[in-house]
Amino acid sequence: MSIKSISRRSFLKASTVALAVPSIVPSSVFGKNAPSNRVNIAGIGVGNRGGGLIMETFVKEQDNVRVVAVSDCFASRRESLAAEINKHYDAKVCDPVADFRKILERKDVDGVVIATPDHWHVPLAYYAAQARKDMYVEKPLGVAMAWAWKLRKAVKKNKVIFQYGTQQRSSDEFTRAVELVRNGYIGKIKSVDAWCPGMRTPGGYDDTFNEHYKDTEHVAVPEDLDYETWTGPAPMKPYTKSRCTEWGSYWIYDYALGFIAGWGAHPLDIAQWGLDMDHTSPVKYHGNGAMPPQGLFDTIDSWDIHCEYANGIPLHFMSTTVAKEVVERMGRRRPFTDHGTTFFGENGWISVNRGGLYASTPELQRAKIKEGEKAVYRSASQSRNFVECIKSRKPTINPLESAIRSDTISHMSDICIRLGRPIQWDPEKERIIGDDAASKMLNRPMRKPWKM
Repeated sequence: MSIKSISRRSFLKASTVALAVPSIVPSSVFGKNAPSNRVNIAGIGVGNRGGGLIMETFVKEQDNVRVVAVSDCFASRRESLAAEINKHYDAKVCDPVADFRKILERKDVDGVVIATPDHWHVPLAYYAAQARKDMYVEKPLGVAMAWAWKLRKAVKKNKVIFQYGTQQRSSDEFTRAVELVRNGYIGKIKSVDAWCPGMRTPGGYDDTFNEHYKDTEHVAVPEDLDYETWTGPAPMKPYTKSRCTEWGSYWIYDYALGFIAGWGAHPLDIAQWGLDMDHTSPVKYHGNGAMPPQGLFDTIDSWDIHCEYANGIPLHFMSTTVAKEVVERMGRRRPFTDHGTTFFGENGWISVNRGGLYASTPELQRAKIKEGEKAVYRSASQSRNFVECIKSRKPTINPLESAIRSDTISHMSDICIRLGRPIQWDPEKERIIGDDAASKMLNRPMRKPWKM
């Protein structure tokens, strides 16, 4: 029967019968987790950090997300994670992809999670922005400020969502500390301390360092690894067995600034957030630091940097070995931990780390802001916030500008130590004042054929 031959009476009769027959439609068809409401994510860089991030916070925790592809320069990593994801979904949903560019070409990918070694963070984010993919980028931001500025333009031009993977802004103790500081619970802020581990901080990092840093013997590249792509825009160097481990990617200057940025991103981000300085950075930097003895690792090992904002507030940025004596001598907090951010005000102090919030009085330690006082952006988790913002198109809790401005502090500190002299920074023009040699360190050449 043709469509034209169906009479109005026949149509109405059929419709009445259809309405009279009860039908059960699964809620998943129309609910918040319906396929049409799902966000498709792909992971680029799925080693220790990236694989755990994808599996735990995107696959297992968010039913409205589907991880449809994963890419890594180690074939075994992408293949094993894809298999694990498909087992969780009980279906072939996720593809292991060798070339990340194939992921960026896919129309079904809404956003990417970038958790590669540091030297790939900004270039991959830039390529993702050019492909109009929203992005979650692990900290620290990158190895060259000039690259970050190009990323800023690409993100703005293509109107994509950016989330910085510092995590702490989505934890209650940090949110509460920032709200108390911003609402004047310790009065006018007089100074801030921020500290984190260096590569030889006792308690585990020192053992890891000793195990790997002398590993300079050239060996064959594993068949499992695409070393050409792993190296990417960085200089090509002979392969050693520790080079492409997480420690090599943390502590070799070709790929990273070291923990002064990789760990420093956490306490510095909270310092910036608490001071409401996401739009700027300190203007003065002076201090000193040390590098390890000759070996595979050549990033800053320990540091003691004094910074100052344009409004006169000093920021003391330290590695743990430096901070321990400073913090314990001043009686600022108990117990001492290897990382933290402390705000000192006219009427007391507030200190916060992943263990909790500490304060100068028990009452202040228990305090929460009152109704009508200024609350800050709240998020249950960085990953969930990223997905929510993909759908709403609202800014994330850790947008790109916050990443650039806190990363600037690590870069200026690194330059200050390597050149052995103070640095003056213009945060409005984003340039170093009166020091050509320092200014050249704001950029790095990219190995061909990679470019931004």
